[in-house]
Amino acid sequence: MSEAVPARWLTLIGLGEDGLDGLAPTARRVLADAELVVGGARHLRLAGLDSDRPSDSGPQRLVWPSPLVGAIPDILGWRGRRVVVLASGDPFHYGVGATLAAHVPADEMLCLPAPSAFALAAARLGWGQQDCTLLSLHGRSFERIVPTLQPGARILALSWDGTTPGRIAATLAARGLGDTRMTVLECLGGPRERIRTTTAAGFELDGIDPLNTVALEVVAGRDAWILPRAAGLPDEAFESDGQITKREIRAITLSALAPRRGELLWDVGAGSGSVGIEWMLADPNLATIAIEPRRDRAARIARNAAALGVPGLQIVDGAAPAALAGLPTPDAIFVGGGATAEGVIEACLAALKPGGRLVVNGVTLEAQARLGDERRRRGGDLIMLQVARAEPLGGFLGWRPAMPVVQWRMEKP
Repeated sequence: MSEAVPARWLTLIGLGEDGLDGLAPTARRVLADAELVVGGARHLRLAGLDSDRPSDSGPQRLVWPSPLVGAIPDILGWRGRRVVVLASGDPFHYGVGATLAAHVPADEMLCLPAPSAFALAAARLGWGQQDCTLLSLHGRSFERIVPTLQPGARILALSWDGTTPGRIAATLAARGLGDTRMTVLECLGGPRERIRTTTAAGFELDGIDPLNTVALEVVAGRDAWILPRAAGLPDEAFESDGQITKREIRAITLSALAPRRGELLWDVGAGSGSVGIEWMLADPNLATIAIEPRRDRAARIARNAAALGVPGLQIVDGAAPAALAGLPTPDAIFVGGGATAEGVIEACLAALKPGGRLVVNGVTLEAQARLGDERRRRGGDLIMLQVARAEPLGGFLGWRPAMPVVQWRMEKP
């Protein structure tokens, strides 16, 4: 280990709220020998290197700018010299570590982590981290918490600031999860540590420090609104003007699209965005670009995506095939509208990666005829989907069939 350390010119040191007192001897020695120390103003203060210390005493100091990546060229300019980056807890768990690793080879870095806020919170509560959902709402969209709100779930969430716990409580109460037990853990590991517990419905905590972690034990009431884990959300979950792939057809469509971790879907003629939204709900690492020519529908897709916990869904306001030009290469494409438009299917097939999946649904006779022709020309599978719902018929019930949907699906060679 000692022979490899000189080549590791950049050291990442995790700090807790106890500052230097919590550092191991190795971290103390590296920090004492540093020529440049980089960190937030709070980190530099915890390390005794704040602005009140004379600039000619000790190492050079660099406070992170906004955005943080603006400091990368300055750090790289010190390559080969002794540089220390201070971070909170574990730099490679929702920290700066991954950002730096994109610019500095791993064999040139040494990381000396401290317990993360997640680790400290779990230790205070007696929870196993492996049994918890770990989530950061710091610098990320708040709506990402929605899919994690499952009955009985234990969630540890890093807050954006002191208002985040109250916002979480309001969200829980509005979704019928008001009995959820909430614990707000502030300034963990330091002299200002404070832990308070309440329920979402009874939340009245005030004076919450911006540096806080929220622990949730989710309790679902009888009428709670929980996002199911399987595909096929109720149609009522989406705001729609009627242009929506219906629940049963949507579930079969998502099965045909076969989402796999890290893949990108193009949802062409997205309507309400239901297919693209459920694609992203299947895994946090999935992405969707929804292409929709009508601006009112594009705005509706954005609202649906935020409400259902996938605010990162990207929307392109335009009509295919022209709107497809220059978009990132997709792993799968769903065409829910515009299958008969000139050049749409051709453009989609041209854009797909080899092995990518194309799924096209047709409701009109013209679209269905086109899909039959495509099946003869290009192969793949062609199926007809028919759904009927029981509805009142006089004093009895009768089957009312929905319009049949023809689905063509193929994998690009």
